[in-house]
Amino acid sequence: MIHMFERAESFVSAEELEMQLPFVRAAHELIHSGRGAGSDFLGWLRLPQEYDRAELRRILETGKRIAETAEILVVIGIGGSYLGARAALSMLRHSFAELLPRDRLPLQVVFAGHQMSGTYLTDLLEVLDGREVAVNVISKSGTTTEPALAFRVLEAYMQKRYGRAEAAKRIVVTTDRSRGALRDLANAVGYETFVVPDDVGGRFSVLTPVGLFPLAAAGIDVEAMLSGAQVAQDDTARVDLDENHAYAYAALRHALRQKGKLVELLVSYEPGLHYVGEWWKQLFGESEGKDHKGIWPASADFSTDLHSLGQYIQEGRRFIFETALRVRTPRRSLVIEALPGDADGLNYLAGKTMQDVNDTALQATMLAHVRGGVPNIGLELANMGPETLGYLFYFFEKACAVSAYLQGVNPFDQPGVEAYKTNMFALLGKPGYEDLRSVLAKGR
Repeated sequence: MIHMFERAESFVSAEELEMQLPFVRAAHELIHSGRGAGSDFLGWLRLPQEYDRAELRRILETGKRIAETAEILVVIGIGGSYLGARAALSMLRHSFAELLPRDRLPLQVVFAGHQMSGTYLTDLLEVLDGREVAVNVISKSGTTTEPALAFRVLEAYMQKRYGRAEAAKRIVVTTDRSRGALRDLANAVGYETFVVPDDVGGRFSVLTPVGLFPLAAAGIDVEAMLSGAQVAQDDTARVDLDENHAYAYAALRHALRQKGKLVELLVSYEPGLHYVGEWWKQLFGESEGKDHKGIWPASADFSTDLHSLGQYIQEGRRFIFETALRVRTPRRSLVIEALPGDADGLNYLAGKTMQDVNDTALQATMLAHVRGGVPNIGLELANMGPETLGYLFYFFEKACAVSAYLQGVNPFDQPGVEAYKTNMFALLGKPGYEDLRSVLAKGR
């Protein structure tokens, strides 16, 4: 479902790529043997074929019930707890889904708990009034500041509006199997719960209940997504850079990094892939950015961002390479018609589709950037359907794990994330952080 149509040949030769094979093979062995760093978090590896069928049935049943009850589902989560679902909704649904009439969009999905803006949360509460609401809170511990604060507000809103008994039917919790503040609360109140697997980290969790429940409630065919991921699991099971494009992509990234290309710009030519880029940035940034190593992950929407970033990409500093996502068959097609008088001078495009022009823009941009010294990797998606997206999620997860091992870092931990949290707790006066608060106060 993913074809690699550009391999940055003018920057990384076939011989150089072949030289990466022993290292890719070693990374593959670390992953599949479970002997690599962070091996306690390899649950995603076989998840597409070994997921809990009974839990999936319950996800589908509960999702249907919520869709019949609510007009809006508020998904509370941060990082991997919301980006995968948001990426899927953006890619698979109507570009203006929130503006469609009720009979064409049974359930709208909005997000909270991914920042700490009082303006955003207050505005959200305002639009919820007068509409039927359900909530899905996603947190392994239940104490992560951003989603915990949002849930504190939204749980109180739901209970005040519906009463405790009815609110309990409208709140779904995705959390740890047996422990944590959110698990304890769900058990005490009687909220419906789904499990964040112990062996799957947040940024690899989109194909677990973390991503599958809100998508199922929104009417997305999550079984098709899992089916696509199963194909990707099979396709990436062998060490063959000609056939295993996930490994070829990881090897190319590594070779380009060794040549001083330290920023990767993931570009797409379909607006529906915008949040795929946001999900991808967390996946690679949090997995590789350790020990002063890693490629900086950035994303852009072309041709939109060519009018703001194109000059720099073409002639700025040469530390960038691009990975371009092309969709072979988009969700919609639009034919360009001739205009009487040809006032805009575009009649030469009459009879072509917008996709024809978009593909030509992609080709022209890649040619220009490569000639300007910017390596390009091209990945083609068959379409914008759920099977292709499931494949893409797994493809990037597997490539990311290999890529991190090639750089000698643990793909599955994130020790640096705690630094800002510790300082924030101290400065806010959280009990137990008094000594650090004194130290920080002196340096302010």
